[in-house]
Amino acid sequence: MAISKTLILIAILLVLVPLNHSFSSSSDEDLLPELINLRSQTPTGVIHLSDHLLRRILSAKSPRPFSFLIFFDAKQLHSKPELSLPTLKNEFSLLSSSFLANNPGNNKIFYFTIEFGDSQASFGLFGVNSLPHLRLIPPSATDLKKDSIQMDGSDLARLAESMAEFVEAKTKLTVGPIHRPPMISKKQIAVIIAAGLVLSPFLVKRVLSGGTLLHDKHVWMAGSIFVYFFSVSGAMHNIIRKMPMFMMDREDPGKLVFFYQGSGMQLGAEGFAVGFLYTIVGLLLAFMTNVLVRLKSRTVQRVVMLFALFISFWAVKKVIQLDNWKTGYGIHAYWPSGWK
Repeated sequence: MAISKTLILIAILLVLVPLNHSFSSSSDEDLLPELINLRSQTPTGVIHLSDHLLRRILSAKSPRPFSFLIFFDAKQLHSKPELSLPTLKNEFSLLSSSFLANNPGNNKIFYFTIEFGDSQASFGLFGVNSLPHLRLIPPSATDLKKDSIQMDGSDLARLAESMAEFVEAKTKLTVGPIHRPPMISKKQIAVIIAAGLVLSPFLVKRVLSGGTLLHDKHVWMAGSIFVYFFSVSGAMHNIIRKMPMFMMDREDPGKLVFFYQGSGMQLGAEGFAVGFLYTIVGLLLAFMTNVLVRLKSRTVQRVVMLFALFISFWAVKKVIQLDNWKTGYGIHAYWPSGWK
């Protein structure tokens, strides 16, 4: 008896479906070891994401056993200082290396960078049309636009620390402290110490003989003003965190932001503005206590003192207003209860 074509097709489908399921399961099982292998081939643990690798990840059965964080990059935009893409990319690599150092063997999240010149199609899948851009894809994500989570661009100004907070908040994983390389390497420290030992006899002889910059009071005065400005402006914070002087406005790319609204962070220009205001107050106070008191004219003393106090109150008021704008906390004057 002849077998109908319909029965033959049904039999073929019944054979192919289990095979296809087997190949799919095998592919899903091979994906995680492949990503671990790719991660081990880079010193920071950041994997270059291509269109092919992205399709491979998305083809895996949901929910996937891991999340992945993507830093979107474009080499042609590295020359634009307002975007700070090279700095942010280095901070992203620092985040990845710190996570691996703090959590060895943790495969719950992978870090990727994707280049616009190589993967324009992937940029389109995510709907990315501006940089800098950082996006987290949860294990259950199927629609890259709707299910993925974009990090607020304004938070990127805090660099690796803000990226770590974003990852911990969205994935419930612990990133741990960021391990930044020292500003001076061990070799540089050794060279400085050796040079100091060689030059120390000449330096000591020169200091004892007098007539050096260390004996000039004006140098010490300028140095004290610099140290004061350096401390009140938060310059050390900006250097350690590598904070930019300004950042691009997310809503208007042609506009620059010099003051960041939000506690826990400040831009470089903001720190310099606060430091300048505090330095004005300090210099006026030093002038009134060391120079003004030596004038013989009481009238001149009073006029100059009132002017200096007015400028000082104005400067302090501006700092308080800035703090209120950033944090939402206000400072209110009150009379002690015993004075009422």
